[in-house]
Amino acid sequence: MITVIGSLKGGSGKSTVTFNLAIWLAMAERRVAVIDADPQATLTDVLEVRREEGFEPMVERLDSAQMADRDNLADHEEVLIDVGTASMDNLRLAITIADRLIVPVPPSQADIWSTQRFLRFVASLTGQSPPEIVGFINRGDTHRAVRESDEAAAALVSLPGIRYLKPRLSQRTVYRRSFSEGLAVFEQEPRGKGASEWNALAAVLYADILT
Repeated sequence: MITVIGSLKGGSGKSTVTFNLAIWLAMAERRVAVIDADPQATLTDVLEVRREEGFEPMVERLDSAQMADRDNLADHEEVLIDVGTASMDNLRLAITIADRLIVPVPPSQADIWSTQRFLRFVASLTGQSPPEIVGFINRGDTHRAVRESDEAAAALVSLPGIRYLKPRLSQRTVYRRSFSEGLAVFEQEPRGKGASEWNALAAVLYADILT
């Protein structure tokens, strides 16, 4: 399966999600490869840190030019593509080859508007045969008195063309800290709240692995 983690807005956590997914799939013994199709190369950087630290499992990284070679991608059970608007050519190509799009949505009205535009953009490229599109709240509020995440979730549910996933990831320091050290959040703090959130999301995204 080719899964694109993308959106039109920077700062949504695409690279963090892609990295954690890749390590989780590798631990599940899936043949997984990643493509860093964003010129900012954040995913490439974190994988290099992981390699330098000698952490296992390691994940194969393919060059973005290989997106055009479907036969090569088919050698892997799972291909994850991290892409944003820094390269519109890469974004367009990634969307047209995707089996599924994952859209991390931070809890703000601006991000809901951006998600709406992204859905229209995908439709303009794929027409009557769009890939599956799923979205979830990323970097959500941790304080119960703050309702912005719930409001964003309600808005996301109402958007046509995207399936809302109930598990959400909160704005936690452990995501940034683990990422900077080349570790997935569930490696950094296996029993922490971040790992629990992550496992709930992964269980929805890849339910077939767990059954």
